[in-house]
Amino acid sequence: MKKIKLIFPLLLAITMNVFAQNSNNDPKLAGSQLLDADNHALILIDYEGQMAFAVQSIDIQTLRNNAGLVAGTSKLFKVPTIVTTVAEKSFSGPLFPEIKEYYGDESTYIDRTTMNSWEDKRIVEAVKKTGKKRIVLAGLWTEICITLPALSALEDGYEVYVITDASGGVSKEAHDMAVARMIQAGVVPITSMQYLLELHRDWARAGKYVEVTNLVKKYGGAYGLGIDYIGTMSGWIKEGGDKH
Repeated sequence: MKKIKLIFPLLLAITMNVFAQNSNNDPKLAGSQLLDADNHALILIDYEGQMAFAVQSIDIQTLRNNAGLVAGTSKLFKVPTIVTTVAEKSFSGPLFPEIKEYYGDESTYIDRTTMNSWEDKRIVEAVKKTGKKRIVLAGLWTEICITLPALSALEDGYEVYVITDASGGVSKEAHDMAVARMIQAGVVPITSMQYLLELHRDWARAGKYVEVTNLVKKYGGAYGLGIDYIGTMSGWIKEGGDKH
């Protein structure tokens, strides 16, 4: 096992070196619609227990994993992130642990009474302070607490993206119709893994390689399992473990 632990970092180093030798990569060729760490702000909305209890559009564990992946991604790439709750201490309860893991300072949360966070002046001011005209939303419930601020921000001249698999509604129909309504209005739908990989986008970014793969192993489901699998199996094969 000790040999495996030593081999895996070596494999990572070799892989990063191979990618780093690629001189063909030019991020300036990327389309303007793509997200990167510097061109948007993220708003995480109402990831609270009481809100999650009613969610039926997505399995709760999957929702939690996706929320953790989004929060971890924004923290890793230093995306300006606003965390907001609704009636936290009187009704909806504390944030998901997967959010608090990366954004644990409760003094920075904006606790609202409005279902539409865009009707809370503190949210609008917080977004303005980021200086970003593109915002990404994720949270609960899709049909109210995501749709309403998404449509409101659009009317105020913002580009709006919604991470659909890190959001959930009280039924599949409620979630699906909310997403359809937002798309018709001009919102861009994306997914949680897409969010991570669109920001990372280049495996030659050796400075983020290990952090990205660790995040995927923790919250990336089957993809993360595959990363762990290949690293472990490569170590066993080099040890001669494939000989029976």
